[in-house]
Amino acid sequence: MDDPRPAPVSNMPEYTVSEISGAVKRTLETTFGRVRVRGELTEVKRYPSGHIYLSLKDENSKISGIVWKGSVSRLGMVPENGTEVIATGRITSYAERSSYQLIIERMEYAGAGALLARIEMIRQRLAAEGLFDADRKRPLPVLPRVIGVVTSERGAVIQDIKITISRRFPATILVWPVPVQGEGSAERIAAAIAGFDAMPPDGAIPRPDVLIVARGGGSLEDLMAFNEEIVVRAAAACRIPLISAVGHETDTTLIDFVSDRRAPTPTAAAEMAIPARTDLIADLAQKNSRLIGALNRLAQESRLRLARAERGIPDLPALLGSARQRLDDRWERAWLALPSLVARRRVVLTSVERRLPDPRSLTAAARETTRDRALRLRLSAPGLIVARRAGLDMTAQRLAGAVQRAITALRLRADRVTGRMTAAPIRAAVREASAHLAGLGPRLEAASPMALLQRGYVLVTTPAGQPVTSAASVKPGGKLKLHFGDGEVDAVAQGGAGRGRSAPAQKALDL
Repeated sequence: MDDPRPAPVSNMPEYTVSEISGAVKRTLETTFGRVRVRGELTEVKRYPSGHIYLSLKDENSKISGIVWKGSVSRLGMVPENGTEVIATGRITSYAERSSYQLIIERMEYAGAGALLARIEMIRQRLAAEGLFDADRKRPLPVLPRVIGVVTSERGAVIQDIKITISRRFPATILVWPVPVQGEGSAERIAAAIAGFDAMPPDGAIPRPDVLIVARGGGSLEDLMAFNEEIVVRAAAACRIPLISAVGHETDTTLIDFVSDRRAPTPTAAAEMAIPARTDLIADLAQKNSRLIGALNRLAQESRLRLARAERGIPDLPALLGSARQRLDDRWERAWLALPSLVARRRVVLTSVERRLPDPRSLTAAARETTRDRALRLRLSAPGLIVARRAGLDMTAQRLAGAVQRAITALRLRADRVTGRMTAAPIRAAVREASAHLAGLGPRLEAASPMALLQRGYVLVTTPAGQPVTSAASVKPGGKLKLHFGDGEVDAVAQGGAGRGRSAPAQKALDL
């Protein structure tokens, strides 16, 4: 059942959601207009569309922000998380989410502290990669032919570099003009360094032997392009030796850490890149003087050594002359001494020949001695045979035969020697015969019965010289002759057969 009472009437206006959202948006945009908001960047995201979405925060609050694609190139910096910035833009709202946001048109670092914090963060990251290591530094060429300069084409920097190089040692200068500050300057500087490095060595445009990246002095914000990571990495990747000359002597940028040499000013960079002609001439003159002095000292030392060696070396012509003189003297002395030597040797041979005995007399004496010893052997052989019984008889016969053969051989040899003797072999034959006779003498003496008599034995013979071989043949009163070693004694036998024997006879019989 319907309520018959009328609906209550209100004087508060009624709005739709879109009306409220539009009113809030208009209020925000009208009330604030363009604002500058300071805060720390966070939640930075770059979408494929080219827009950048981020947030700005402080200790208590956070506000969303958007950088449209068209404003990114004019932003003035690259947004990074953790960087404190001052963003300039408009406050507006997003009706679909009932949120407000900042449309950012420009962005800058919030003072020097923020810039230094960002620079330190980049420096630590690049240092951890080893881009600032000292072993990556390359030496500069002594006299470069082409010098590349990356700087602004307007200003005093390029003029100072040109004047300094033309004054010191004129060389070819290639300038790659770039903006040294402001939006897009870092990318242009990095592209210039990479462009110089990519030039072929034998191309139409000569490739620089050394690079100078230069800029005049300025504030930290003005020099910020040379602290950008893209510039530092381009300088580290460059294969050409690079000199950084950014700012004044007190200014320091990150490109100074990665470059091969750092110059306090652009003029100093030009002085580092090329030597002064006068300095080179003076250095060459000094080295030439030192080289000439060293060569003179070496030559003087060589002369002194040669002089000392010359004093130590004898005079070769004098030595040859002395040798020739000695040779002539020796030849003359030898020529004179040879006849004297022959005469002296002839006298010696003559005296020796005179002292030598006559071979015929030696042979005759040897024959006489042999006959005497043979006779003595024949005389003493019967007594020895009786004394030594039948065995000794055979020994005596063999000995007599050997002696006879020896005598015969000696006679034959003496005859042969006598027949063929000459002056030269006479002495050798005589010595050989004497040695042979001397060897036979002891043997004959040992076999002789007279040697037995020297030991005390007695040889008993009749006065006629017949040996007495038995006691029975001795008659009483018979005369006997006793032969001793040193002489003969006459004796008379006492008794007869069957009687006792005298001592000498007994000894003879015992023999």
